[in-house]
Amino acid sequence: MAAMQSTLAIGLTSTKRLEVDDSRCIGFMGKEGMVYATPSMVNDVEYACHDLLGAHLDDGEDSVGAHVAIDHLAATPLGFEVTIEVRIVELDRRRVTFELSVRDAVEECGRGRHVRFVVDKARAFERITAKRAKLGR
Repeated sequence: MAAMQSTLAIGLTSTKRLEVDDSRCIGFMGKEGMVYATPSMVNDVEYACHDLLGAHLDDGEDSVGAHVAIDHLAATPLGFEVTIEVRIVELDRRRVTFELSVRDAVEECGRGRHVRFVVDKARAFERITAKRAKLGR
């Protein structure tokens, strides 16, 4: 099963910066109301945590998201840059818990926690294949 590298530790942090472009915005309030969409924030946070964790996994390992809790605190307009900071706060065997903060140039716009599990890719692929087989896919 997943061994992970000894470099994986509580307190590890990572910072990711990105522009809130059209693809990350809601569109239902028209051009003037285009702001960072909550699902995009969740996706960006998940990838930030995945990337931090991935740097400390062994070959054949990856991670999957299991829980996300984000408070979307403020609107971030189209064209703004956001900074996503993630920090590992808990390690329990294969379970890794992150605390996160998302800020734009004016204020904190998101805060929360994310849980990921380290998986053996070969075993994960076996489970996915078996599930597909149940429906003949």
